[in-house]
Amino acid sequence: MLEDYIGKDIDLTDVTVLHEKDNHRIYWLGIDDENAFRCNVYLIEDEDEFILVDPGSRSYFEQVYERVLQITDPMNVSKLILCHQDPDVAASMVDWLQLNENITIYSSARANVLLPHYGVDSYNFVDVVENPILKFKSGNQLHFIESPFLHFPGAFTTLDKNSNYLFSGDIFAALDTSWKLVVEDFDKHKMNLDLFHIDYMASNIAARGYVKRLEGIQVDALLPQHGSIISRKDVDAALEYLTDLRCGTDLIYGDL
Repeated sequence: MLEDYIGKDIDLTDVTVLHEKDNHRIYWLGIDDENAFRCNVYLIEDEDEFILVDPGSRSYFEQVYERVLQITDPMNVSKLILCHQDPDVAASMVDWLQLNENITIYSSARANVLLPHYGVDSYNFVDVVENPILKFKSGNQLHFIESPFLHFPGAFTTLDKNSNYLFSGDIFAALDTSWKLVVEDFDKHKMNLDLFHIDYMASNIAARGYVKRLEGIQVDALLPQHGSIISRKDVDAALEYLTDLRCGTDLIYGDL
């Protein structure tokens, strides 16, 4: 289904279905904000369960709320997945908890040390390191895969097993003023990846280590929190890009 969006403009006032199989759907909710640091917000629907992935900053809460409302009552959102604690990823957790105090936050223990600084210090929390699989009532599963130092020590990614789509957080994030929902030309897209990865990712060791964790895992799309989605045709090239990446301490301390 993702390939259908290659080269096409997306209606930024509407939700976009990225995957649909049986009663399981993945939506791109998007942010209607024309800047190079565009944020992506995703919603997973599995029968009567709804999970927001990286719901974004507080300034975008109303917009995300309205997009969710196009799909379901926002009170039906029962879980938030926060790949790390940065405000562009996680700050709106405060607004979602004000809406529904029973929402469960899924993140790492390292991130959870910092999340209360947004102003709510009591909430349901699940450590994704200790609980690496989230099971829906239907039997479908999400698998949490740690990605330390890409770029936060407690960062992680989320694999949706129904679609084999990987919500990659800041990994494969890109800065792009001519944004499209899905990457059309990956060779050209590498420059957009460089603009983010060279400064924000820790090192080649961290990048290669994460790629190694994906060995033997089928990944049919990469859904980053910034920039364009990478479809099946470019997944292998994207993993090769990450394997070869020199960034962060490789460059800052490269003369040691």
